[in-house]
Amino acid sequence: MRIKYSTYWRKTSFKQKNIGDFFLDEVRKKKPKNFLEIGVFHGVTSRNVCELLYSIHKNNFKFTGIDLFSNDSDIARDEVVPNTKFSNPLKTIYYKYIVRLDPYSIQSVKKLLKKFINNINIIQGNSKQVLKKLDLNKFDYVFLDGGHKFETVKNDLENLTQIIDNGGTVLCDDYDLSYAPGVKEAINQFVKEKKFSLKILYSRFAEITKAN
Repeated sequence: MRIKYSTYWRKTSFKQKNIGDFFLDEVRKKKPKNFLEIGVFHGVTSRNVCELLYSIHKNNFKFTGIDLFSNDSDIARDEVVPNTKFSNPLKTIYYKYIVRLDPYSIQSVKKLLKKFINNINIIQGNSKQVLKKLDLNKFDYVFLDGGHKFETVKNDLENLTQIIDNGGTVLCDDYDLSYAPGVKEAINQFVKEKKFSLKILYSRFAEITKAN
């Protein structure tokens, strides 16, 4: 059964459903067992990925997510703090007065993913530090959608080099985002330096793999 992208009544960068479905189809092609997402935000893509991996592997998969989970610019430092406000007032009321939980919080994301509690590891922190502490050799697929400044993207990619060298895939979002040119610049420079293969998908995603 094909898993279709769902928003779970939260915010997601995949505002158009066909983009979410396209993303899941790309992940499905690789059938990863150990998935890393950098930039979890509300956890929508995380939940969709877990649903997909469960449909393929049942409980024989692992998902790790990293995010700042903070609107504090001091914590985010030089990064653009994500806009967490809903345009739909009903969603604002729902999360503020009924659920009473900020959807952009580690507690809220863990609640969304509780169905897969034994498969997930959600980490609050800056990828610059967190990636250095993880055993990256175990991951076979990475969705990179964290900080969008050149230095951050380049640093994340450098840390992920061994995953690509081991035959894994790094899929970067927002490759051609007009107001974040550092993403494209960092990806192009990284691929050129490492002599990796780069494929642009849906005019949005940059898939980085080991060159044949």
